[in-house]
Amino acid sequence: MTVPANGWTWRLHDPTGGVVDPDDLGVAVPVEDAQAEAESWLGEHWRELLERGAASATLVRGDTVVYGPMGLAAS
Repeated sequence: MTVPANGWTWRLHDPTGGVVDPDDLGVAVPVEDAQAEAESWLGEHWRELLERGAASATLVRGDTVVYGPMGLAAS
């Protein structure tokens, strides 16, 4: 997926840390206009992502990593 330079989205990772295509998990990760919107989306969907095989997520803006990866499992 190509992310616009100012778009905020999540890069998903499997348990080994490899990048996972959201289509392979049957989910659509949106590109948001603001960091808070992207973070809210993950807050609402992390359980589903975990159930479908994602183990962690990295917040990106365009091609730049903002933070992560962070684990999706509840601690």
